[in-house]
Amino acid sequence: MPVLPGAEPYRHEGGEVGVLLCHGFTGSPQSMRPWAEYLAERGLSVSVPLLPGHGTRWQDMQLTTWQDWYAEVDRALRELLGRCRTVFVFGLSMGGALTLRLAARHGDAVRGIVLVNPANKVHGLAAHALPVVRHLVPSTKGIASDIAKEGVAEVGYDRVPLHAAHTMRRFFRIVDAELPQVTQPVVLLHSPQDHVVPPADSARILSRISSTDVTEILLEQSYHVATLDHDAERIFDESLAFVERLTPELVDGKGSRSGG
Repeated sequence: MPVLPGAEPYRHEGGEVGVLLCHGFTGSPQSMRPWAEYLAERGLSVSVPLLPGHGTRWQDMQLTTWQDWYAEVDRALRELLGRCRTVFVFGLSMGGALTLRLAARHGDAVRGIVLVNPANKVHGLAAHALPVVRHLVPSTKGIASDIAKEGVAEVGYDRVPLHAAHTMRRFFRIVDAELPQVTQPVVLLHSPQDHVVPPADSARILSRISSTDVTEILLEQSYHVATLDHDAERIFDESLAFVERLTPELVDGKGSRSGG
């Protein structure tokens, strides 16, 4: 199947500081593209992979599992590590869960992480019914485009494939058990008005990670897809300041390589 316009993966060859950006469940790199381009314009190397089963049609996602999604971001991280001296990982929603697992498993190879409305659990009674219902009903109403800003839309599916939702639920449980292994510096930004992921997920993550360098920021003007919403510029600026603070020897005030 052809990739939806705007959902293509994105890559930029920049300096010695690399950033991997992980998009969310049923979403696409389009939700991360402005953030990625902001970082690229400031001299960083950037990679935004398209998760398997995403960016085409929701039926394609039914055939994929969390192992497929994680394998893709793990591959992209290893690629960045092969050409950059320092690498950060940023994630939105389920991309935040992928980010946390990369941090837990790769340790010091990941310099720091930025999470935007990270997901930690499938909530509600429907979650408990997923193991059975997914065999009876293929999909349910979509979750894309939870955005406060007028006229802005997310390139994502209008249906949630339930086989995929079931495997995501299992993935969240695995990541939750691994949270104490996360020790890197963290910036977590979340929206009080989020119609997809409740604030409880961010609170749970912050309570279980072992990181000591932690910054929590509220995105008061945005809904779930905050990277495309009113607070997008703040997310971009805060993430760049975070990278610069942790890599003063590599990044100057404009985000480019020292001496470059």
